[in-house]
Amino acid sequence: MAVSVRIDKWLWAARFFKTRGLATEMVNGGHIHMNGERIKASKAIQAGDELRIQRGQELFIVTVTGLAEKRGSATVAQSLYQETEQSIAAREEQKQLRKFYAVSSPAPNKRPDKKARRHIIRFIKREE
Repeated sequence: MAVSVRIDKWLWAARFFKTRGLATEMVNGGHIHMNGERIKASKAIQAGDELRIQRGQELFIVTVTGLAEKRGSATVAQSLYQETEQSIAAREEQKQLRKFYAVSSPAPNKRPDKKARRHIIRFIKREE
């Protein structure tokens, strides 16, 4: 077993991101913090490190429990980290809020016609 692994490899192996390239992009973009600090994709992580992973609207706060350089099954990936209780509760709350907002703002019955699209485009251009 490895003593340390690059953060982008670990994020890919733990199935937080579909590709290693996407994981690298997210780390370099500042969406991943280790022990409260912004890091680079080449940073080595070890068991016990705390990671804050911002993936879209979801925020994961996890503690690294295992290391892997290769992507395995989902059950193996879940054994590589332990998510905090506060993180799970916050994600559930956000999920409920998104459901509430989706229900409270229903989708239109039909697509906008040409005239309506022109009004929408004018409105958007006026905002910019």
